[in-house]
Amino acid sequence: MLSPVGAMSNGLELLADEKDPEMRARCIELLEQSATISTNKLKFFRLAFGAAGGFGDAVPVEEVREVIDALAADNKRIEVNWAIEGSSLPKPAVKVMLNFAHIALDALIRGGTLDIGAEMRDGNAEIVVRASGDRIAFDDTIGKALEGRLAPGELSSRTAAAHMIALLAEEIGGGLQFKRDDNALVLGAVLPQPPGMIG
Repeated sequence: MLSPVGAMSNGLELLADEKDPEMRARCIELLEQSATISTNKLKFFRLAFGAAGGFGDAVPVEEVREVIDALAADNKRIEVNWAIEGSSLPKPAVKVMLNFAHIALDALIRGGTLDIGAEMRDGNAEIVVRASGDRIAFDDTIGKALEGRLAPGELSSRTAAAHMIALLAEEIGGGLQFKRDDNALVLGAVLPQPPGMIG
């Protein structure tokens, strides 16, 4: 959040001093871009870490897609493909999917493809997120966090989200897994469906 909020602050300072109409228009354009980026990140944080879609047990898939597509749009070299069955997903599945997508986007340092799939099967939400691209960047401590093997001193801003979703999966009786090589990172989860949603 620091980058877009800082850009807005700088833009407002420039706008206050600028008299040239063309430069003022450019400042306003930059302010609008920074506001959009900030809004998209706040939506991500709300769904990935907060109450996610109000008080119901499920979140509309369209809301999740909008958030991830907006995050990926910041990098024009990333293409996002979707394969989600159904119109909504349980909140725990949404939190895991969003955090998987964030980890995968961070891994695509040279651009590439982000494939996201999910379906409800046999009372479980099954999620797969695959990042494909040249030279995947993936910190081993994030992998340890996903596996629940993080040492107390290794928890940091880079590993906190992975640690949180590992705890979430464990709490509801599910599991996370990942596999990586130089050109791909695959993140998967099987999460039991909340009792209120089975039917």
